[in-house]
Amino acid sequence: MKPSPPGWPRIASSLFYQDAHAAIAWLVQAFGFSVELKVESPEGSVLHSQLRFGDGLIMVSEGRGDRARRFGLPLCSPLDCKGANTQALMLYVDDVLAHCAHARAAGARIVLEPVLQDYGPEYWADRCYGALDLDGHLWWFCERVRNPA
Repeated sequence: MKPSPPGWPRIASSLFYQDAHAAIAWLVQAFGFSVELKVESPEGSVLHSQLRFGDGLIMVSEGRGDRARRFGLPLCSPLDCKGANTQALMLYVDDVLAHCAHARAAGARIVLEPVLQDYGPEYWADRCYGALDLDGHLWWFCERVRNPA
């Protein structure tokens, strides 16, 4: 397999929000992302953005049921899909308890309080919590507490 392009992870995810400007600001403040790139349309909506979290990358843009289809598909926020999620994003953090407290204070809806996920000594153990962002995207944040034996 060839290496991925410089500065790009092997895989990245795109998320669609009703108001991408507000979502980007919130993701930076609540979850600790940094903005690498933001491209706006002539009308001012976010056409494309790249946000970093460590060596991970997500792309954020606007999508609503009333917007024109892209790639022949409706691209929408969970707010436009009755809260449905078709994906969940998982990120490792250094201190899951502190991250959860910070996210909660910034308005994240915590759907699973930090809990130990122990898969047995031949596997790993992570402490994780689940949160919903402004538009209802599901996020998992984990801290590794034990590696496989």
